Amino acid sequence: MNINISEKPDNETLTKIFHALSDPTRLEVLRLLVSRSSDECNCTVLGENLDMSQPTMSYHMKTLREAGLINTRKASREKIVSLNQETFDKYLPHFLDLL
Repeated sequence: MNINISEKPDNETLTKIFHALSDPTRLEVLRLLVSRSSDECNCTVLGENLDMSQPTMSYHMKTLREAGLINTRKASREKIVSLNQETFDKYLPHFLDLL
C-alpha cells in the first residue's frame, strides 16, 4: 500500500493508536466487537463478557475512543460502542482480519 506523504498520519495519532492496541484487554474488546453480528454493542454487555468492572471498562473505552478506534454514543442511560471502521481502513487495513 503506497501512502502519499500528505496522507501519512502524524506521530501523535500513531502513538495513540499503538498505545491503545498494546493492551491485551483492549485487544479483547476489539475482538468481541468484530465477532458480534451487529455493528454496535452495549458497553455493559462488553464488560460482562470480559468480567470487568464498570470503572475499568470505562478506562479502556476512553483509551480506544481517544485513539479513534471506536465510536461511542449514548442511548438513554446506556453507552453503545462500535468500531470506527474509517480509522482501521486508513491506518490499519486488514488488522481486524487478524483478530
